[in-house]
Amino acid sequence: MMVLISYDVCTTNSDGKARLRKVAKECKNHAQRVQNSVFEADLDYSSFLKLKDKLISLIDKEQDSLRFYYLGNNWKKRVEHIGAKETYDPEGVIII
Repeated sequence: MMVLISYDVCTTNSDGKARLRKVAKECKNHAQRVQNSVFEADLDYSSFLKLKDKLISLIDKEQDSLRFYYLGNNWKKRVEHIGAKETYDPEGVIII
């Protein structure tokens, strides 16, 4: 299923900057960055729940926020990209 993950981490102090790096790193490990604080994750439900729990454990709920948009399996009809940054095919071949 495709999930759009966005976050806003308060970086007014060093703890916030560290949280921001940790959240971004965790997202990079499981999803594709499409904008600075926005990632697309094409994961099975179990993997998504693990990622969600990990991200929730990293943020400060009093200062930071996470948003999850569930696009499901029929996501291609729900996403439109316009602009300079080229898009990618999350179901395509990954070369490491």
